[in-house]
Amino acid sequence: MAQDKQNRYMPMLMALCVVIGLVVGSFYANHFSGNKLNIINSGSNRISNLLRIIDDQYVDKVNIDSLVDNAIPRILEELDPHSVYINAKDAQLADEDLKGSFSGVGIEFTIRNDTLHVQNVISNGPAERAGVIAGDKLVSVDDSAFVGKIVTNEEAQRRLKGPKDTKVKLGMKRYGSKEVKYFTVTRGEIPMKSVTATYMLNDKTGYIRIKNFGETTYSELLIALVSLSQQGAEGICLDLRDNTGGYLTSAVQIANEFLPKGKLIVYTQGRKSPRQEFKSNGHGSYQGIPLTVLINEGSASAAEILAGAVQDNDRGTIIGRRSFGKGLVQQQLEFTDGSRIRLTVARYYTPSGRCIQKPYVSGAGGEYAQDLIDRYEHGEFFSGDSIKHTGPDYHTANGRTVYGGGGITPDIFVGEDTVNVTSYYKEAAMSGLILQFAFEYTDDNRQRLKEFTTMPALRSYLKKQNIVERFAQFADSHGLRRRNLMIQKSHQLLERFLVSRIIYNMLSEQAWIEYINDGDPVIEQALKVIENGEAFPKPEKEKTLALSSRRENLRGEKTKTHDPQIGNYRFSIT
Repeated sequence: MAQDKQNRYMPMLMALCVVIGLVVGSFYANHFSGNKLNIINSGSNRISNLLRIIDDQYVDKVNIDSLVDNAIPRILEELDPHSVYINAKDAQLADEDLKGSFSGVGIEFTIRNDTLHVQNVISNGPAERAGVIAGDKLVSVDDSAFVGKIVTNEEAQRRLKGPKDTKVKLGMKRYGSKEVKYFTVTRGEIPMKSVTATYMLNDKTGYIRIKNFGETTYSELLIALVSLSQQGAEGICLDLRDNTGGYLTSAVQIANEFLPKGKLIVYTQGRKSPRQEFKSNGHGSYQGIPLTVLINEGSASAAEILAGAVQDNDRGTIIGRRSFGKGLVQQQLEFTDGSRIRLTVARYYTPSGRCIQKPYVSGAGGEYAQDLIDRYEHGEFFSGDSIKHTGPDYHTANGRTVYGGGGITPDIFVGEDTVNVTSYYKEAAMSGLILQFAFEYTDDNRQRLKEFTTMPALRSYLKKQNIVERFAQFADSHGLRRRNLMIQKSHQLLERFLVSRIIYNMLSEQAWIEYINDGDPVIEQALKVIENGEAFPKPEKEKTLALSSRRENLRGEKTKTHDPQIGNYRFSIT
């Protein structure tokens, strides 16, 4: 009887076991196999799923935020050289250079021997009003010692910068005194100008140097142009050398100031970004003034947009060396934690239709960074004939041939002068010994140097101080063996570098620029172009006819071979 009852329930029991087995199997299949399929097949969720699994199942505790900070840059590197990730900590610093100001104490400093030295004090800034002077050494911040290994550029900025109207107590040691002086500084807005020099090169030509393109660059330029006009400027030399770029809007506004109405300045276009054109509106006040624009391999992005607009519209003459070659447009996207990415969404095109972005291979950031070194080794910095052009030729409004696929090639090439460069000079410059000596010399002689308040007066004094010999002794005691023949050959270069840095330390960036521009062959060529009335490029046919005419004159008039104007003309079209 019991056996019959057991046999009767056996099919039901077996069916129940099958159902339970199916349910359990289905659960485990979904829980594990499903995750695996999700990770493999769902591309948009792979990273989030991977991070979730690591956080949930990895053998050790992992800082997911740190993992993300390290992973995102690697992903962006696979796209192009200019798509980048900026963590929340660095995001504010990344904006300050372009915003035109930041909140801080207003000092420029350098770090020597684990001590922060005040190199310059912003005129009428918070630190100067509190009594801090150049040459002071910072030893404490808010009664906490600030010397030794903790003194880094990042830590100094963290302690000294802060919200406007907040206070910070600085402990300073002053030259000639062993006592610590304390200054309570109320933080304020510190301007960061992008137009770093404005002055007259001669009686008729004004000079403006633009360091980058920020929020205030256009207004700074207008002030500079008005100042030069009042001083009688009839031509402008716009220096964009080593200008790494910035805001597109600023570059467009400046180009608009020089171009007649309806001229294309630049356009952008990308896979998901329809073509967007930027044209001049005709309201610029300097549409007819002779213009030269100086560029080099450090001129990039917005600087290249401005130079390209001037060149393609035949509005001025570009002088110097081939520019960097950054023609990619980044859009900034911010995450909730304050970090952000700058993602390339389009390309810049100059009015003639050329993209100035130099070639790159996705994921090969090292090769991209090596490009400038390759140019140098190839000889491009010294000879215009060494420039490698990629892609088709393009033509300006007047029909002149210009090139794309790798920066802006200048209309007039001026190479670096390496005649007096020696291995001793290279090592002195690259090792930082020149900068170190210049700072220590400035610090030790600050009281005497303060008597010279203008660049010409300070330059005249320094040239009598046997600076190169003093440096040679200093360098020898710091590991750079004295090489008398090389020092003699590079004497002028060494003196120029040393004097320029002392002038920078004692006076201002403008005074430094005025000094290094004196005798600069690029500046001299810009002056010749303006003085000879050649700032507005001529059409190719006119240039060919003019050249032929010159050659005929040279054949018939041998006595004019050394005519300076003929020499200038021939140089300008080479």
